[in-house]
Amino acid sequence: MMTLKPIHIIGGGMAGSEAAWQAANMGVPVVVHEMRGVKETDAHQTTDLAELVCSNSFRSDDYELNAVGVLHQEMRLANGIIIPTADQHQVPAGSALAVDREGFAQAVTAKLDAHPLITIVREEITYLPPEDWDSVIVATGPLTSIPLAEAIRAETGEDDLAFFDAIAPIIHLDSIDMTKAWRQSRYDKPGPHGDTAAYINCAMNEAEYNAFMDALIDGEKTEFKDWEKDTPYFEGCLPIEVMAERGRETLRFGPMKPVGLTNPHSPDIKSHAIVQLRQDNALGTLWNMVGFQTKLKYGAQTDIFRMIPGLENAQFARLGGIHRNTFINSPNLLNHQLQLKSLPRIRFAGQITGVEGYVESAAMGLLAGRFAAAERLGAHLPPPPATTALGALIEHITGGHMDGKKTFQPMNVNFGLFPPANPDEVQTKDEHGKRLRGKDKGRAKKRAQAARALRDVQTWLEAQQTPVAAE
Repeated sequence: MMTLKPIHIIGGGMAGSEAAWQAANMGVPVVVHEMRGVKETDAHQTTDLAELVCSNSFRSDDYELNAVGVLHQEMRLANGIIIPTADQHQVPAGSALAVDREGFAQAVTAKLDAHPLITIVREEITYLPPEDWDSVIVATGPLTSIPLAEAIRAETGEDDLAFFDAIAPIIHLDSIDMTKAWRQSRYDKPGPHGDTAAYINCAMNEAEYNAFMDALIDGEKTEFKDWEKDTPYFEGCLPIEVMAERGRETLRFGPMKPVGLTNPHSPDIKSHAIVQLRQDNALGTLWNMVGFQTKLKYGAQTDIFRMIPGLENAQFARLGGIHRNTFINSPNLLNHQLQLKSLPRIRFAGQITGVEGYVESAAMGLLAGRFAAAERLGAHLPPPPATTALGALIEHITGGHMDGKKTFQPMNVNFGLFPPANPDEVQTKDEHGKRLRGKDKGRAKKRAQAARALRDVQTWLEAQQTPVAAE
C-alpha cells in the first residue's frame, strides 16, 4: 500500500480533514496542504485543522425527525472523524450537537497528525495542481485564496458565485447578569443528556426591543469593497442587521422569537422578544449569541449588544465579523464523483461545492475521500442512494438544478432534498388507532424517510467491502 501515489488534499477544514481520514483509512496515502500557519485568513484564529469559526454547533442530533441528525448518524456509520470527534467534545446545547471548539479542533488535528498515511504540509497552493498530482481534492472552503480561485475560474470558464458569511459574538459567562437572564431550553426540550436548560435567555419588553431595533438599523456597518457589493447573502446565515432591515417584526419571528420560554424573574409578563446564548466551550465560560452573526463595526457591536437586558456589562471574547464565501457552479462543473468534468483528476469537496454548514461540508469531504481512494485502488465506488442524506446532498449539487447557476444556491441538508417516503412505510395511525393529521402526519413521513436513509446508507457501506472493479 505504501507504494501507492498519494492523494493531494488542498485545505484542512471540515471537508479536507474528513476526506483525508476516509482515504487514509482505506489504505491510500494522503498529503494535506493547509495554508494556515504560513498565511492567515480573516476568520480563523488558530492553525488547528477543522477549526470552527461561525458557531460551535453542528445543529440537531435528532436522527429520527431532523435531516441533519440523519446526516450525523450516516457519518458515524461511515467511521468518520468529524462527527465522532464532535461526540467526544460535546457541550450542553439542548438537542443540538455543540462542541468545545478548541478541544474539538485540537483533537481532529492530533488524530490526523498521528495517522501513518497522512502527511500535513503547511503551504498555500496558488495554482492549479501540477499534472503529476493525478488525484487532487480541492477542499479550500469559503475562504479559498484568491490566486487559487482565479486559477479555478480560468480552468472552468465559469464565474464564481459567492455570498457573505457572518460570525456571531461570543460572551464571557461571568459578565452576564443572571438576575435578568435565565437558563432554559425552548419548550424545556431535553438534550442528549437530559438537559432542559441548555441556553441562557435575555428577555426584552416592547420598548426595549424597539430601541434595540433602531440602534441595530442605524449602527455603523462594515463597508465592502466595490467588487463585493453585489454579493448575495446566504439566507440561512443572514447578519442580524440585514434581517432587521427587512421589517421590525422579522427578528421576533426569527432568532429573537419569544415562544417556548418563560422568564422566571417576571413569570406573569409575556416577553416581547428573547435573545438566546448557547454554550461555546466545555468549561461553560464562553457563550455564543445565537443567530447574531453581524457585519456591524466592533464599536457599534459592543454599544448595541449591551442594550440587551442582562448583557449591559457583557465582556466579549470575540466580536462578530464577516467574510466572503466562494462556491463553484457545481451542477455545471462537477459529475457525481465530485470530479471536475473538464479535468477529472481534480475533485471538489466541502462548502466550495455549494453545500452549506459544517456537517454538510464534512459530508462532501467524506464522499470525495472515498471516491478518490477507491479510484486509486482500481475500483469504482458508486454514489450513495439519493434516499440517504449523503446521496441527497450530492444530488443537490450535481444534478438537482436543471438550469445550473441561474438558480443554484448553497443548501443545508433537509428532507425536501430526499425522495418522498414509500406510503407503505409511513405510519398513518397513532397507538389508539386514530388517524394522524397535521404535524403528526408530517413527523411520521420524516421518520419513514430517516429510517429508510439509515437502512440504505448501511447497505451502501456494506457493499464497499467488495468494491466494483473499475472498467
